[in-house]
Amino acid sequence: MLPRSFGTHDGSFHADEVTACSLLLLFNLIDKDKVVRTRDQKILAGRDFVCDVGGLYDPRQHRFDHHQVEYQGPLSSAGMVLLYLEEHGVIAKELYEHYNQSLVLGIDAHDNGRSSCEEGVTSFSQVISNFLPIEYEVSSQEMDSAFFAAVDFVVRYLDRMQNRFFYTRRCADVVREAMAKAREVLYFESSIPWMDSFFDFGGEVHPAQFVIMPAGEHWKLRAIPPSRGERMKVRRPLPEEWAGLHEEELQEISGIAGAIFCHKGRFISIWKTKEDAIKALHKVMQR
Repeated sequence: MLPRSFGTHDGSFHADEVTACSLLLLFNLIDKDKVVRTRDQKILAGRDFVCDVGGLYDPRQHRFDHHQVEYQGPLSSAGMVLLYLEEHGVIAKELYEHYNQSLVLGIDAHDNGRSSCEEGVTSFSQVISNFLPIEYEVSSQEMDSAFFAAVDFVVRYLDRMQNRFFYTRRCADVVREAMAKAREVLYFESSIPWMDSFFDFGGEVHPAQFVIMPAGEHWKLRAIPPSRGERMKVRRPLPEEWAGLHEEELQEISGIAGAIFCHKGRFISIWKTKEDAIKALHKVMQR
């Protein structure tokens, strides 16, 4: 058994084994130069981790295949490896849930034929399939090169997801404090990710209707959605007559000299200063 090695099938590839390999690389359980693509059982038998081939699901042996009749679960090799990482303490439960809910459940569903295509919507699995060579008749070397290009992309993507998750977690206490202080408006003195933490802390029953926070050099007044699953809706929209206006037009209709922009969806508006955003808030609340 070659330590820190990985085996998967050759030929065409899919998002599940690409993601399984990428997770093991990201969390430093395998080495990229020890990744092989083959269906030769003798070679695979000497690999530390084997995914999406081999007809066996046994995390104790580092075998993660889901194609055999004996396995009737919902996971693909991506979900199997992610679960292994959580169960063996490589990643925390919270990070497991983040990866699973945000990405891997969809990969599993797609690979197991449980997802449907929606016109105009590209899934992560479809993005990875675009790394495949355009022509079907290609050499194994060209196919392997495409596989590793997809793996490089997914490793970077997963790493960015992880960094964003931890950054959001670091900002969570600021959101909690703002929720404890405020009723109808949440004030933040710096631009931070707030929405996920807001709903994690019971935002659906919190009375807040708006957020005021920096937006680059300016400030934003943002209406809050009613729930996590209704992000395109708001509890209280901005004035209808502000919708889609810029600069002078918004300044005239709002009576605020620092007006910059109001989205036509009436969920967000941008103002030159914090004081301007607060003036806009007062006008909205007085209606």
